Amino acid sequence: MTNTPAAAPTDRSADLAAGLARVRTRIADACAAAGRDPGEVTMIAVTKTYPASDVVALVGLGATEVGENRDQEAAAKAAEVAAAGVTPRWHFVGQLQRNKAKSVVRYADVVHSVDSVRLARALDRAAAERDRPLEVLLQVSIDGALGRGGALPGSTDLDAGLDPVAEVVAGADGLRLGGLMAVAPLGWEPDRAFARLAEVAAGFRAQHPRATLVSAGMSGDLESAIRYGATHVRVGSALLGMRPTLR
Repeated sequence: MTNTPAAAPTDRSADLAAGLARVRTRIADACAAAGRDPGEVTMIAVTKTYPASDVVALVGLGATEVGENRDQEAAAKAAEVAAAGVTPRWHFVGQLQRNKAKSVVRYADVVHSVDSVRLARALDRAAAERDRPLEVLLQVSIDGALGRGGALPGSTDLDAGLDPVAEVVAGADGLRLGGLMAVAPLGWEPDRAFARLAEVAAGFRAQHPRATLVSAGMSGDLESAIRYGATHVRVGSALLGMRPTLR
């Protein structure tokens, strides 16, 4: 009986494997520089604009945490990946409208971008159909700029203040408060942004000791995010290559 040789990897799978190796090395090096265990940092492969076949390939390579930021694309992609028999852990990382809550809770395991009481309540209502709570991260506005998303630390605004939103999520039957998420504001050096987030996260953990996750850092600034305590980094182009133009 002769052994059948393994199929040669396609160019795309080889590219993804190489990208994954590079990103894992960057994470390991950043953790070493920060005196952290690389096991403390989870990489989320942000696959927006890329096909379901890339998700299937990435999961096969061991990258099982996958992020999307537009529901219309994510819902269809998640269904296609599931039909292929692959079950990554899906993270919704983009700004979310309340009218998309029912759709998102059908496939997402984690939503990173909750920044208002109204959105939290919409997700809680929608999550009633799930068999387990939906994990939620609260998006923090680092610079306080309106219109870019993010709840405001220190604000008592009943809709958009960080503490009021956290109270609603923590008290919701269908949600589980996981921690915080932020994006470095335009014009800010990453170290400045993530140092500020680390301050907010420390105060937040004092009030919510189980909410220990910090989602911060992308392809261009993941080292800085790890230096300031990120537990999850959201990596797209450094892993998958330059994105196709969005239409």
